[in-house]
Amino acid sequence: MNESAPISRRLLLGAAGATALALGTGAAVLPAAAGDSPNASPDGTTIPSATSITDNGGAVWTVSGGVIYRNGGTVGNTYNVSVLLWYGGMVYHCGTGGQWYVCLNSTWLKVTDPRIALSAPAGLMYGVNGHYDTQLSPATIADRMSQLGATVFRVNTGGDSSTINRAATIASYLHGAGKHTFPVIDAGLRDGNGNLAYGNESDAYYAARAIGTQVAQTMAPYGVTMYECGNELTRDPYIILPDHKADAGTKVIDFSNTNWPIMRGFMKGLIDGVKTAQPSALCGINFCNSDIAAADALWDGMQPDGTGGYPQIRWDLTTWHNYEGDGDIFHIGTDGAGPSFNLPVYVKARYGKPFLLTEWNSDPNQGTAHRASYIQTQLAEFKAARTTQAFRSAMIYELDGGTQWGLTEADGTPLDPPWTAYQSFVAAHPDV
Repeated sequence: MNESAPISRRLLLGAAGATALALGTGAAVLPAAAGDSPNASPDGTTIPSATSITDNGGAVWTVSGGVIYRNGGTVGNTYNVSVLLWYGGMVYHCGTGGQWYVCLNSTWLKVTDPRIALSAPAGLMYGVNGHYDTQLSPATIADRMSQLGATVFRVNTGGDSSTINRAATIASYLHGAGKHTFPVIDAGLRDGNGNLAYGNESDAYYAARAIGTQVAQTMAPYGVTMYECGNELTRDPYIILPDHKADAGTKVIDFSNTNWPIMRGFMKGLIDGVKTAQPSALCGINFCNSDIAAADALWDGMQPDGTGGYPQIRWDLTTWHNYEGDGDIFHIGTDGAGPSFNLPVYVKARYGKPFLLTEWNSDPNQGTAHRASYIQTQLAEFKAARTTQAFRSAMIYELDGGTQWGLTEADGTPLDPPWTAYQSFVAAHPDV
């Protein structure tokens, strides 16, 4: 977003994000997060051969006669269960027919076996964020990216010709310099006065479709093949319920049932607009914190009230935003608290799409030395997940954000120690 503190970062700076969860040192071995039961079963435990599984909330799961029980009570309607699996902070099961399911809020949702590795191709792991109205020239952006070892530049386009063309100027230069531009279509649900701009799903769809078409028509000549369709739309106060801002994520009731169709129509319109102009393009929609219930509802065509049969929003790329105050994305708290789960594992099993972390950074209140340490810790996790969770790209927010967020000052001068921390990690861990 082209503002000083976008939604997820405003949350980070508020009370809900004031305390960061403990950071892990790798994607495979992570410490218990706040709220996790100390008696939780080892990751990968199955019934059989174990006789019971204890989850991060302390609940005990068993299987008897092919039926699943949690603390002695049944969980949904299960039968002919052949395997119960505890993996990545979630409980999965497979029936004798071979279909896998995951339990979210006592509902069983179809997935694939979460243990199956999903790899992403090399070349896009290291990315940075910037803005169409940056002070940096395209040549300076390309030069700083080369020095850092970054290959992807995520840039907002806005929803009008002026902002789209300014972003395209950057994309044109970066394409010639061998870099990738990843536009985020930063058009929202509000009008110029800050009010909800659309009265229904259809109006939102057609307005967004026109924007998506224009962005793709403008960007495609510069080697752009991937787009992020919307920016933190699930966090708009018209969508997220006021008293759920600190919790929204794993429960779809955190979101407005009335305005949900407008957001859904807008997202679908952006995707369809991009693909109208560029059918082979890959489109993603970003989510924040632990918004898996929001993602599930869109994917399955559900409303927050649990009714179904609505348009299904299907994306090619699962994209997410995660800041230090949200918790480690591989061990993130449920609904903003404990117990925790491995979000990339869940979305891999649920949607089967490549994963891109399109915004991430540390708590700016902790200073640049802390940010440098955080950068190296997180990049190690992200890189390790490329061949297991199809973790395609991690785009730090941001390149030229100065002492608050940046790897450089606003004029492009390298900002240490974050600059050297990023640069040295990439040099030691090339994206091959």
